[in-house]
Amino acid sequence: METAASLSIIEVLGIAGSVSLLAGWRLYLVVLATGLAMRSGMVPLPDHLHSLQALANPWVIGIAAFGTLAEFFADKVPWLDSAWDTIHTLVRPVGGALLALAIVDPGEPALQVVAFLLGGGGALLAHGGKAGARAAINTSPEPVSNIAVSTAEDVATIGLLWFVYEYPWASAGVALVLLALTLWLLLMIRRVMRRIFGSGGPKSDSSAN
Repeated sequence: METAASLSIIEVLGIAGSVSLLAGWRLYLVVLATGLAMRSGMVPLPDHLHSLQALANPWVIGIAAFGTLAEFFADKVPWLDSAWDTIHTLVRPVGGALLALAIVDPGEPALQVVAFLLGGGGALLAHGGKAGARAAINTSPEPVSNIAVSTAEDVATIGLLWFVYEYPWASAGVALVLLALTLWLLLMIRRVMRRIFGSGGPKSDSSAN
């Protein structure tokens, strides 16, 4: 693994972007996995990333583990999943922004502001794409599709998080792919909503005639 001290600005921003976008899907899982990886020494920490050391605190790991477990089961129940996403509309963006902020060197205030804004914005977009797509899937009467998509999100979050920590040089590419996926989901949701409400208007007019 490349040492964190030798990471370039692009790699640091790539990791920050990837982590914040993934936090928009699974904030607690990202915090838990990062904390465990740091505690085991899998994630190297340079001097300017000491603020991330808080994630390796046993209390933080314990709370993140509880949140991860609660989210794992809540995410598999359609109505509970939608309620959970609604509650976390503010929590995930703030968490993503703080994670991105902690990754960037505090000696570069301008870069920290950029990371905080982009981290929060990225987490909000990812959350919106995830919540919207899952709301559409949750309308299905059968539970299999909801469970399958939720499990895929769990696996993808862990796999991509490991990948960006293990291969920082590819983290910017991962962040761009996640951003593209998020924008695609948002566009698909917009199309579905327009189709639903757009088809509802003419029908109501024709029925009135």
